[in-house]
Amino acid sequence: MTRLLTLALCLVSSVAFADQAKRFDPFASANPPPGRVEHHPSGYAGLGAESVSPEVIAQFAPQPLEDRVSRKIQAMLDVRGAGGGILTSKGDRMVYNSRVTGTSQVWRQDGPMKFAVQLTGGEDRTSAVAITPDDKWLIVSRDVGGQENPGLYLMSIEGGPLKLIQHLPKVQTSLQFVSEDGKTLYFKANDKDPASYAIYRYDLATGAKELVFDAPGLWTLADHQGDSWLLVKELGNTQSEVYQYQVASKQLTPLLGQNEVEEYEVSFGAKPNQVLVRTNKLGDFQRLYTLEGGKLTAITPEIKHDVESYTIDQARTRIYYQVNEDGFARLSVLDAKTFKPIALPKLPAADNVYVAGLSRNGRYVQLSYDAANVVPQNLSFDWQTRKLTTWRIASTPEIETTSFTKATLEFYPARDGTKIPMFVRRPASCPGPCPVVVDFHGGPEGQSTAGFSGTAQLFVDAGFVFVQPNVRGSTGYGKAWLHSDDGPKRLAVVTDIEDAAKFIRASWGKDGRAPKIGIMGGSYGGYSTLMGMTYFAGAYDAGVENVGISNLATFLVNTAPYRRILRISEYGDPVKDKDALTQLSPITHVAKIQAPLMLIQGVNDPRVPVGEALQIYRELERRKIPGGLMLFADEGHGAAKRGNIVMTIGHTIAFFEKHLKTN
Repeated sequence: MTRLLTLALCLVSSVAFADQAKRFDPFASANPPPGRVEHHPSGYAGLGAESVSPEVIAQFAPQPLEDRVSRKIQAMLDVRGAGGGILTSKGDRMVYNSRVTGTSQVWRQDGPMKFAVQLTGGEDRTSAVAITPDDKWLIVSRDVGGQENPGLYLMSIEGGPLKLIQHLPKVQTSLQFVSEDGKTLYFKANDKDPASYAIYRYDLATGAKELVFDAPGLWTLADHQGDSWLLVKELGNTQSEVYQYQVASKQLTPLLGQNEVEEYEVSFGAKPNQVLVRTNKLGDFQRLYTLEGGKLTAITPEIKHDVESYTIDQARTRIYYQVNEDGFARLSVLDAKTFKPIALPKLPAADNVYVAGLSRNGRYVQLSYDAANVVPQNLSFDWQTRKLTTWRIASTPEIETTSFTKATLEFYPARDGTKIPMFVRRPASCPGPCPVVVDFHGGPEGQSTAGFSGTAQLFVDAGFVFVQPNVRGSTGYGKAWLHSDDGPKRLAVVTDIEDAAKFIRASWGKDGRAPKIGIMGGSYGGYSTLMGMTYFAGAYDAGVENVGISNLATFLVNTAPYRRILRISEYGDPVKDKDALTQLSPITHVAKIQAPLMLIQGVNDPRVPVGEALQIYRELERRKIPGGLMLFADEGHGAAKRGNIVMTIGHTIAFFEKHLKTN
């Protein structure tokens, strides 16, 4: 989330950068081209609060918002959908996560529409990730300050104190599964090696922890049946290998992906030795298959849309799969044994339908639906009684969400003629050409969709046309589209960023006047924003970037070790692709910048280090580019706490109001 008010520019303390000139830079060029700034991979070191001084953090703390601005955003944040949760085995209680207190916490309901009881509290993001089969214990995950190093805890479903399973500094600990007898659980952690995940067994009664699997690699335990596991080893964000592991014999058998560059999602099927596989190996689009005897056999239709996700209940009775139809979610169900389609219950009209949860025995499924003007709502469906049940209703105090602007699917032409999809939300009217804000999604393996968004509506209410493109490299449009920006290939398609502005400026004018255009985004969208303002300087009239990469080389050196291998496969190898990384780094082109640019960054971000924001801010400040920098001391990769979300959204909208609504 992002947006109102302008910050005064401040000088960055030179203390944090005093030793930069002494470091050797293997990427440096003796003669950088004119108009280009040579970037330095060793310009900063590390990530998180340890990499920046307290004085710098305090210097760039966000400034207060005007009350009128804050109140409007606070009101929109009170619009809350009714999401899914975890049902007990009898379907009589539900545990769910909610941010109603300002930070995600765990709540319990003792029946549909019953009063909710808060089980966890405090300022740290906390979520329930599982219930034991006897319905007595919750497994709870808690992260501190957006560091993305969560720990695991046990908690009675009745409430009370948390019992520590594991929570270590700079270590990710995440649940893999709870055994069928409820006596043990398995979790993975990168405590032995920051760039590898080991798997542990934990005894709930004694608290004893035992190492079970520690082969090097980014492993995830995808599914289990008895003594057999399906393990996935991630080699990139869209590249993985699949193995079957026998716990007793410690035998690891390759199944899929070895010596390939392919993506797989797997689980055990209903039949013995059957594996369900979602992959795009055999075509341009993701499809669902069975793997039996080494052969992949399709069980979903061949269509020009991705099967975006799927799940099978633990009782192996039904398979649910979701198709991404140009940014709209369509849900289907198959019998897990025969693969014959099963009819879903009739739901209210909506653009998107999702599975929000399954009971352990497969009897209950939670179905969520939404649209641009339909707040997310969740219904529990009982396959035995065929009854739909509402557990909670959406909350829309003082706001009529049915009047929200619908998102229309439109297209703009890239310079090579490719049609680029975009979702557009427009105000009812503007006195002149409506100013436009183009919001680029993160990822880049991500997608903007037509779902409900209070944030998007805030921009429309402020008088902006809100545009969300799905440029090449986005998910949802097939394998060729997804991989068209991998490594140095990004040079050929990064122009989609500029082409959006060119089309809008040429086509959306009024009375002979072209609209002013702003650019924004978070994560990869933040990188896109920086590229739009530097590499394509002049395309946009103002920009607000959030947790974006300013220098691909320094980013790959300093991002968290567990992420480095995943990001190299997307952006390129620091040595082999050095020239492309240089050309594709916004800081290389910072001398071209012409328009105001504001930067927003969480200090604890483990993905995009705070140094990425600081190093480009120094260049902007040196060139006297208006905009400034905001650092959130208690956030990571984007704001998660309510107050910080309000500040981010408020400052962003105000910045665009100042620079896009004045002549």
